[in-house]
Amino acid sequence: MLSLLEETSVYGMRFDTVLIANRGEIAKRIQRACCDLGLKVVCICSEADREASYGKTAGSFVCIGPSSAAKSYLNQDAILLAARLTGAGAIHPGYGFLSENAAFAEAVEKAGLVFVGPDSKSIGIMGDKISAKRAMIAAGVPCVPGPDTALPEDPAVVEQIALEIGYPVIIKAAGGGGGRGMRVVPEAGLLHDAVALTREEARQAFGSPALYMEKFLQHPRHIEIQVLCDSHGNAVWLGHRDCSMQRRHQKVVEEAPAPGIAPEIIGPVGAACVKACQQIGYRGVGTFEFLYEDDAFYFIEMNTRLQVEHPVTELTSGLDIVQEQIKAAQGLPLTMTQADVQCEGHSFECRINAEDPESFMSSAGIITDISLPQGEGVRVDTHIHAGYKVSPYYDSLIAKVIVHAPTRAQAMEKMRKALADTRIDGISTNIAFLRALFEDSAFAQGETDIHYLEQWLKQRSKP
Repeated sequence: MLSLLEETSVYGMRFDTVLIANRGEIAKRIQRACCDLGLKVVCICSEADREASYGKTAGSFVCIGPSSAAKSYLNQDAILLAARLTGAGAIHPGYGFLSENAAFAEAVEKAGLVFVGPDSKSIGIMGDKISAKRAMIAAGVPCVPGPDTALPEDPAVVEQIALEIGYPVIIKAAGGGGGRGMRVVPEAGLLHDAVALTREEARQAFGSPALYMEKFLQHPRHIEIQVLCDSHGNAVWLGHRDCSMQRRHQKVVEEAPAPGIAPEIIGPVGAACVKACQQIGYRGVGTFEFLYEDDAFYFIEMNTRLQVEHPVTELTSGLDIVQEQIKAAQGLPLTMTQADVQCEGHSFECRINAEDPESFMSSAGIITDISLPQGEGVRVDTHIHAGYKVSPYYDSLIAKVIVHAPTRAQAMEKMRKALADTRIDGISTNIAFLRALFEDSAFAQGETDIHYLEQWLKQRSKP
């Protein structure tokens, strides 16, 4: 295998230092990929994260603001200043925070730095759900029934659109994401209130009141297709994932591949995703998200960034997706074709959250002791350790337990053992909840949709 220096000898190295504009487990994950590629690393932090373990091994560790994310990890000027002061040539946004912010990507580009991800134009196209849908239709990617235009203000026209789609419908914020800015409308009498509430929520959360409407599918699964693209027009898709285990639109468990989907059904969809990327000049990694029902795929959105669940695809494809993302940002061409992509075995990922397992309220505090699973086919991505202080300021995700085995049944059993070996003392976590979920028979059989977990939790809460 060629080193990054050898690979860039023809194209020229665009940067040798990466500033990681994120925190927690993903900051540590990106740091590892950079170090494996021989790149220098700059980490940033807020006041709350001054003692983060990954900061101790970074070339530079720069505190850019108070604990509040709005004044630190979302402070674009502070991040750009940190890059300039430390000599970083690239900024990796991770996931969340500014990772899908087209204005930030553009600011990075204008500052003469490399944004490790797609360019600002691609983020703008795919970040707006309406323009993304248009792009997907043009590329032949199947979409959820509904117009590719924003909802008008005229209530009568909105009513007509809903009638043409057919109830139930779902109202979504055009600039939304992360499970926010959406409402299901089961019947006509509830339509106008739902539109008004979602429009205001969209205005406050995303800075735009633009909405769109689609058919609400009754029993779909959430299926994802991971893509990898360079800046030379080459693109591949790296298999698929099932992320149907969700609570309040937030993923809890992910797996690859999605069980029970025939290659001849998903193959054309993966090819259409590649075509879409090529048409918009997409660079780096990205994920197409679909609803899947009755052997049909319906595009819902594209995440123009690295995803939390990327490890399950790494373990099945054998690729380091973060390294590939960085290489694409260096301007290197892909070293593989679609025929070279061979996904093997089965992988699960469990998100370990600092939260009460019954109420799901976030839990902050000091981790007094910790024991994490080890062994062949077991991986843990985390930044925590005994003595680590879990902050109340950020997302509750503190670790990811990932397993890989030849079959789904074997991977599920390996995850049961891994969760049994996982112990985090001093705070509340969802480990017990995850252990119970992996004993569920319907989940074991792969007979679940995106509504299953909510129903399962309701049944568990009954006296």
